[in-house]
Amino acid sequence: MTGEAANKGIAKVQHRIVSIDIDDQGIVRYHSDVERERAVAIFDLVEDNMFRPVGDYPGPYMLRLSSRDRQLIFDIRTQKDVPLCKVALPLSPFRKTIKDYFTVCESYYEAIRSAGLAQIEALDMGRRGLHNEGSECLMEMLSGRIEIDMVTARRLFTLLCVLHIRE
Repeated sequence: MTGEAANKGIAKVQHRIVSIDIDDQGIVRYHSDVERERAVAIFDLVEDNMFRPVGDYPGPYMLRLSSRDRQLIFDIRTQKDVPLCKVALPLSPFRKTIKDYFTVCESYYEAIRSAGLAQIEALDMGRRGLHNEGSECLMEMLSGRIEIDMVTARRLFTLLCVLHIRE
């Protein structure tokens, strides 16, 4: 392995989330579909992500994700649960995308039960498009504070949506 390849391998190990905790204290309960999406997003995120807070913060990282006072809070910690930094983002730029995403998801899950393939595929494309839109917005808003890739942004956006659900 060349020096450059070894450095990339080390960076991949260091600049990643190894555990994630979602502060969902305001949630009475999740619907089983939502709970499944949440579990899959967390599992997939821990398995494959690129997450690098700007600054001299050693990784890998534990992440506590919460929603407080109309802000999304990234509480970044070491593997030994030592606080490193917090990044807060306003939630308002995500509201319309999340609302539209939930509406399309509802229609999509309804269509799976009763609609034809063409309608299901159209709704799925809309759902994916809104998910990408929210993920790109997240990447832009984190720019200069936390470096993430699109795969990581998509999974974090799923968790952001989960934090928005109130029953």
